Order: sequence, then C-alpha cells, then structure tokens
Amino acid sequence: MTQTITLWSHKGGPNPWKVAILLEELGLPYETKFLDMQTEVKAQPYTDKNPNGRVPTIDDPNTGITLWESGAIIEYLIDHYDKSNSLTYPSFPEKYYCKQYLHFQTSGQGPYFGQAAWFNNFHPEKVQSAKDRYVNEIKRVTTVLDTILKDKDYLVGDKCTYADLSFVTWYQLAPYITGDTKIDFKGDYPHYYDWMERLTARPAVKKVLEDKQKASSG
Repeated sequence: MTQTITLWSHKGGPNPWKVAILLEELGLPYETKFLDMQTEVKAQPYTDKNPNGRVPTIDDPNTGITLWESGAIIEYLIDHYDKSNSLTYPSFPEKYYCKQYLHFQTSGQGPYFGQAAWFNNFHPEKVQSAKDRYVNEIKRVTTVLDTILKDKDYLVGDKCTYADLSFVTWYQLAPYITGDTKIDFKGDYPHYYDWMERLTARPAVKKVLEDKQKASSG
C-alpha cells in the first residue's frame, strides 16, 4: 500500500500545483502542507529540507526521499510511479521529447512568466523596458508552443504526457502576470488555446485548479 506523500506548497505559487496535478493524475495519496512565504519558506525547519528556500518540496515515505525543484519532482514521480507509462513514453525518441519540453517549461516558461509577474505587480518602481521584455517573452514562448501544436493535439505523440501538464499552472495566471498588457491567447494563439482547453478539461487538472482557487481565496 502506497503511503501518503507530503507536498510542501504555497497557496498562490504555480510550481507546487503542477506537482499536485501529477500526483492527482497518477492517483497517488498525498497531503499538501502550506507554508507562509514571508516567515516559513526561508527559515528552518523548512530550509533543512530545501536549502534553496523555495516551494515545492516533497517527502515520500515510500522511498525515503526528500526532493525539491518541480522539474526533478515530476521526473521522479513519472520514473517511480508511472509504471504503465500513462503520462509518458518508454520508447525512443518520445521519452526524450517529453524531457525536452519539461526543460523548456522550467527554463523558458517559468522564469519568464515569473519575471513578468514581478515587474508588472511587485517591483517598487515602474520599469517599462523590463515589463515589455518579459511580456514579449511570454508571447515568444507561446508562439513556440502554438507553432509546435499546429497539426497535433499534444506535444509528444498522440496522448497527454507530463510534458503537456507541466505548462498548465503558469498559463492559468497569465491575465494577472501580464498586468495592463492584454494578450489575446484565443485569437492570436489558437493551437495553444485549444491545447490548454483540452488539458484543463481533464478531471485531475480541474480538481487541482479548484483546490488552488479555494486555497488562494482562503
């Protein structure tokens, strides 16, 4: 019997919730422990688990591992628990294409969206050049995805994989992240838009997004 995995999270940040999507999709028992970003994430005892002082982190009593960095956690969950390859491919080259897109998410989408959020919503001075740069990067990353998805439903092969799912939670925050700049995702990026509609219609994704909304509003 699989023991309960602990997911250390923050109520609003997108990275822990993309791990939650994988846990839900794989049907794994887990509990979410929310940390205060101002007082707990940067202090002990949490930094004993994650010296980087960021979320997410998982504790898995089934293997004894404590692991941080969302991309590494996703790869671990797939490698250790997706024995039926429901969200991945064991075949070459599809296995590596999935990894490629996960790395694109963690190195491209996440950092650029995060910087756009900072300069549009938190930076104490208005720096228009920085705001423009990172909103333009959001458009660039979305253009890449829209082009890839022009003639297919998912990034790799003919099914949804962890690579697709890793993009959901940052895009859900796009209207807030981009501030005064309105991006017409449906009109300007139709293939991306249809893809995101398919992903957010999945029961596991819907549940996690509802849980996130409840946690954020609470």
